[in-house]
Amino acid sequence: MADGDTKSAKAPAAEARFGRGFLGDIWYFAALSSDLKPGKLQRYELLGEPVLLYRDRKGCVHAMKDICPHRAAPLSAGTLTTEADGREVVACPYHGWRFGGDGACTAIPSLVAEQAMDVSRIRVRHYPAAESQGLVFVWVSSDPRFDGEPSEPPPVFEGVVGGAPKLVDRMVFDAHIDHAVVGLMDPAHGPYVHQQWWWRSAKSQHDKAKKFEPREAGFAMVRHEPSKNSRAYVVLGGEPLTEITFRIPGLRWEHVTVGKRQVLSLTCLTPVNETQTRITQIVWSDHPAFLFLKPFVAWGARIFLRQDGDMVNLQNEGLRYDPSLLWIDDADRQAKWYQQLKREWTASRKEGRPFRNPVEAAVLKWRS
Repeated sequence: MADGDTKSAKAPAAEARFGRGFLGDIWYFAALSSDLKPGKLQRYELLGEPVLLYRDRKGCVHAMKDICPHRAAPLSAGTLTTEADGREVVACPYHGWRFGGDGACTAIPSLVAEQAMDVSRIRVRHYPAAESQGLVFVWVSSDPRFDGEPSEPPPVFEGVVGGAPKLVDRMVFDAHIDHAVVGLMDPAHGPYVHQQWWWRSAKSQHDKAKKFEPREAGFAMVRHEPSKNSRAYVVLGGEPLTEITFRIPGLRWEHVTVGKRQVLSLTCLTPVNETQTRITQIVWSDHPAFLFLKPFVAWGARIFLRQDGDMVNLQNEGLRYDPSLLWIDDADRQAKWYQQLKREWTASRKEGRPFRNPVEAAVLKWRS
C-alpha cells in the first residue's frame, strides 16, 4: 500500500526520558469546538507534526497530516470540495489531489482515462478526532499507520456548566510538555512566582497536608476547603470546596463547588513540538458571581499564565545545559507520579494489557 508517511512519520518514542518524546495511543486536546467552522481548513502542529483539522459541512470533525504525499504542499492551504457521490474531500492547492476525511486519496485530476491507478492506495496519515463537552480531541497512535478506532472515549469533566466557557486563555510555553506539566502541578512555587495582593504574598505561607488518591489515568487532590491564604476563593461566598485532578498526557482541572453552584477551571497542555507546549485555560461556571467577576477572572488568569511563562523562560537558561534534576518528597511527589504514569501507560500499550495506575493514596505535606 502506498503511503506518503512511510519515511517521514515520527511515532512517539517507546522509551522516552524526561523532557524528551511524547506519549502515544492517547487523546490530546487540540481545539475548542467553536474554533472549527464548517468548511474551514486549519493547520495545527501536534507532537512535532503538522495536522490539518477541519469540520465538514455536515458538522463532523476530521484530522489528518497536513502534507500532501505528492509534492508536500500543506493540504490546509487547499479547499473543501464535494465529490460526485456527495463525499466532502480536501483538494490540495498544488495539483488538486483530493483526500477524504479518512486520509484516503479519492482522485488525481492529472490522470487520463487510460492510466489505470488505484488512487485509494495513496493515503495521508489519519488521526481519529472526537468532540466532547465543546472540546476537540485528537487520538495520536504510536503507529503512524493506525487506521482503527481508539481504545477509549475522550475525557469527560465534571462541572462543565453554565453554557459556553466564561473564560478562554491561550499561551505557548517554550518548554517540553514534561516541564510544563510538572510546573503546572508544582504546589510550592506559588508564593514566589504568583505574588499578588488578591492571591497571596511570599510572607503568607502555611504548612499544608492534602490527601491524594488515584483517578483515571492520573490522580486527584481530594475535595477539601481551599487554603486560608488563597484569597480569591472568598469572592465565591458560602463554603467553597475544591478538588484538583490531573490526567495524562496533560490535563489538570480544579472543580469548585459552593452549595449547588460550580466552577470548573480546566488547563489543557498540548505539545506543539519538543520545545513548545500550548496552554489552553478554560473556565465554566453557573455561579452568579461570574456576571461581574468575568473580567477580573480573565485578567487574573492571564497574569498567572504569563508569570509561569516567564519562569519557564528563566528555567530554560539552566535546562539548556541538560542538568540532572533533584526531586524531593513531598512537594515533588506529583511530578514523580507523572513520570510513573507515563512509564506505565507506555508499558501497558506495548504489552497489550490494561493500564494499572501506579499511584497509591497518600497524604502529602509541604509549605507554601
